[in-house]
Amino acid sequence: MDALASLLEGPRARGAFVMCSLLKPPWSLRIQDEASLAVVSMVRGGAWIMMGENAPRQLCEGDVAIFRGPDYYTLADDPATAPEIVIHPGNVTKTLDGEVLCETLSLGVRQWGTDADGATMMVTGTYETAGAASQRLLRALPPVIVLQRGDFDTRLLDILVDEAIKEEPAQGVVLDRLLDMVLIAALRAWFARNDAPAWYHAYSDPLVGKALRLLQHNPAHGWTVASLAEAVGVSRAALARRFTDLVGEPPMSFLTEWRLALAADLLAESDATIEAIARQVGYGSAFALSTAFKRHFGVSPRDHRQGATPAELSSAG
Repeated sequence: MDALASLLEGPRARGAFVMCSLLKPPWSLRIQDEASLAVVSMVRGGAWIMMGENAPRQLCEGDVAIFRGPDYYTLADDPATAPEIVIHPGNVTKTLDGEVLCETLSLGVRQWGTDADGATMMVTGTYETAGAASQRLLRALPPVIVLQRGDFDTRLLDILVDEAIKEEPAQGVVLDRLLDMVLIAALRAWFARNDAPAWYHAYSDPLVGKALRLLQHNPAHGWTVASLAEAVGVSRAALARRFTDLVGEPPMSFLTEWRLALAADLLAESDATIEAIARQVGYGSAFALSTAFKRHFGVSPRDHRQGATPAELSSAG
């Protein structure tokens, strides 16, 4: 499992929100959905991105933008156009006065907007939550990434756009998987062209990459630096030094963070007992997992299962 594979283990689309927006200028959308990630494809026309104090960025026809939440941002036909519509958590669409517009602006299956023939058409895929296992990669992303159409293979994107307005059996599952593949293709291209974090490149190292995969594929194993070094065929000191240089932390620190992130996701997504999850991720007992979990995240496994969010875990970790 490499860096992008571990991303898929985090914000893997499950019932992701996919919608086609059809808009007639002037238009402006304030996005306050607090989603972990969003992918916006400009199918027709263009838009401007306004985020915080940053200068406006233009999206042209064929461009793709990836937004790393939960920061708010605005999409508009022109930087001077004031927001008229606000997108809230759960993708609830309202006016500035709070009037719900979900039904008013509906234009068909997964289509909404102000004009079915509008000059602007964009398809948005939203990951409302992201698992704790993906936080390492998410922290490496800037608030917004813009890719031009020629920057990566957009065949999957074209399929996503076509499928977004269909209503076939298992259509939601199809859209989830397509959205995952579009996101990974875009991020792979972006990392290849930009300064990726050191640990991302570590997966390409013949020794450290193998060690990372051993740890991620089998977190329940009783790993030590010595046994990991033996598995990859180098001395303990050599592996510890090279791993720390490339990944930014020692092997056992990486393993601890990985185990706890997996435990957090399993607690949120399964009904398995804390004892069973502890053994699945490499802890000898529920007590041992609980102690490490609370030290790292600031909440107990039980409290996390009852409602702590990935954002809370990220800030606590």
